[in-house]
Amino acid sequence: MRIDLASAPGHPERPNEDWLSAAIPASGGGVLVALDGVTPPRGEDGCVHGVPWFAARLGGRLTELSGSRRDMPLDRILAEAVRATADAHRETCDLSHVRTPQATVVVVRWDEAYVEHLVLSDSVLLLEGPGGEVTAVLDDRLDRIPRQALGSVAATDALRNAEGGFFTAAADPAVAARAVTGRTPRERVRAVAALTDGASRWTDTFGEGDWAQCLAVLRKEGAEGLIGRVRALESDPDRPPARYKRHDDASAAYAEL
Repeated sequence: MRIDLASAPGHPERPNEDWLSAAIPASGGGVLVALDGVTPPRGEDGCVHGVPWFAARLGGRLTELSGSRRDMPLDRILAEAVRATADAHRETCDLSHVRTPQATVVVVRWDEAYVEHLVLSDSVLLLEGPGGEVTAVLDDRLDRIPRQALGSVAATDALRNAEGGFFTAAADPAVAARAVTGRTPRERVRAVAALTDGASRWTDTFGEGDWAQCLAVLRKEGAEGLIGRVRALESDPDRPPARYKRHDDASAAYAEL
């Protein structure tokens, strides 16, 4: 088994709000977790802790439960992790705030029988089959919203964790039911990758290659290599800025099973 992880902040003077982890339980198999913390506009989120604290708490709980509770499906694990994280700051923070700290989520877990997955919001999971074919598991609700509908902070807030909008892991455990989940027989998967949108933009924003080519970069150059390619594209003065930010926190995790 080979596992490779890398994460880089979008700006050296700002904390990285992504979270990556990998676990290899004593019982066998493995787990990858990738979160992309949502930066609140002007820092307004009703929380005294901040997004990096939230991502670390949620990511740590997701990793622990995914590795130790094989009897729990991933959507239940996400619900429990959101509940536990909310309980950790319920007494000090306004969890009803629409921009309370929140994150996108990718979890992939495997054993000798199955590869299970969960995706919530716009991070990406890639599954590579034994013949090299690559399937992208996406929650595309944010992409289906017309760009003009996200033209202001108030408009985005109205669509955040709301019907007809998009969903992230915040303070309500019920969001776990909105995640894209599934499982694949183990023999049909030879590699997996989890990408936050700062890393997946190599394919979905800059169009430098399809998802199979993106996975090939990860295999050959590692997670740092893919992120380095993204940074070079972002810094090209002849290219228009990527959606929302020229530079974003970028994280990638790759595992050969």
